[in-house]
Amino acid sequence: MTAVRFNLIGPFEIVSDTGIGHLPTRPKVCQTLALLLTRPNELVPADALIQELWGENPPRSAHATAQTYIHQTRRLLEVLRVTADGRRPLVTRAPGYMMEVDEDEVDITVFERLIHRGQAELARRDAEAAAGSLREALSLWRGPVLPNVPTGPLLEGRIVHLEELRIRALELRLEAEELLGRQRESIPELRTLVHDYPLHEWFHGRLISALNRAGRRAEALQAYQQLYRILDTELGVEPSPELQRLQAEVLSPRHGTPTRSGGHAAPAHTVSVHSTAAHSYEDRVVAPLWRASFAV
Repeated sequence: MTAVRFNLIGPFEIVSDTGIGHLPTRPKVCQTLALLLTRPNELVPADALIQELWGENPPRSAHATAQTYIHQTRRLLEVLRVTADGRRPLVTRAPGYMMEVDEDEVDITVFERLIHRGQAELARRDAEAAAGSLREALSLWRGPVLPNVPTGPLLEGRIVHLEELRIRALELRLEAEELLGRQRESIPELRTLVHDYPLHEWFHGRLISALNRAGRRAEALQAYQQLYRILDTELGVEPSPELQRLQAEVLSPRHGTPTRSGGHAAPAHTVSVHSTAAHSYEDRVVAPLWRASFAV
């Protein structure tokens, strides 16, 4: 069987057996093939294809025109040698069409399978395996899904699903990294995520927690303040009760909270040789942020 890969995560491309990526150029043909590939080995009714191509107002010739696009799609697959060795992946089967492909030939199928595997591994508390599966899944993300293909209602719904699945994969991998004790290493990525998803409170909470556990209380409070301002400005709401409890933990660290050195904070009744410097830091940095966090 000819080796081929259909990549939909990022710009749509077909990688042939030579390893060369091809970008289909006919918009409606691209849209037709993309829809079929988002439902690999599933029957896509002709009416669904027409809805994708023309929405709620199809032309009278919609069925005939859709059949033309199917014919052109088959021709494209022949040109790219996807049909070598007698293979015919695009089949007509009443009441529609189907792309018969192996699971590994469509990147979104591999992406979904790896995420489900990582989720199962995390449920078994196999954090190392889960982190590996989820990293592999996320490595397939080459950018926004199908930016070079016109999209109708069905493809748009599928794109939203994949984007949400990517966010879930990020959450699961961060959970796995946390179980492995790698919270500090996750801080740079969490900074990026709260920038890219400013209304995603879970990412903000993980950043605040990671900064606090790394002994960076002032930055943790700044991160909370930033979230408070974003939610207040954009939605007129406050952070969730869970994040408010997290803020309280940062303001009043409990016995045994990890410090910057990776150990644990000294008990409250213990006099540290660095107490003067610590109090100076609290007075100069943390105290103003403590007051500000109640002022927002």
